[in-house]
Amino acid sequence: MTALSRPTGLCYDVNTLRQEAFGFMIDDLTVARVARLSRLELSADEVAQFRDQLGEILAYVQTLESLDLGGVPPSAPAPAAGGALREDIVGPCLSHEAAVANAPAVLNGYFAVPPVIPGE
Repeated sequence: MTALSRPTGLCYDVNTLRQEAFGFMIDDLTVARVARLSRLELSADEVAQFRDQLGEILAYVQTLESLDLGGVPPSAPAPAAGGALREDIVGPCLSHEAAVANAPAVLNGYFAVPPVIPGE
């Protein structure tokens, strides 16, 4: 895994900002929970590495949030609303047979796909 590097020109103490701005530190349980929700298996070293990196990210975001950007114009115009989509016109549906006709595998009339999550 590659460690995150902080941008040049910003001076802040990560540990101080992390504790002062958020009142807590990212702990191993938080990293383990995020890893589980992401279906990642992390070693103890990786948990420690991600704990530090996530803390640095939060400290950097807190630094960005403290900037006064009141007089700064947006860097890109907002996209124009509408006009990008075609009209939603009701048309004939595929028959069940036509829908599964080119499927690589069919089981009991349904698309057969390999399991996405092993063991479930």
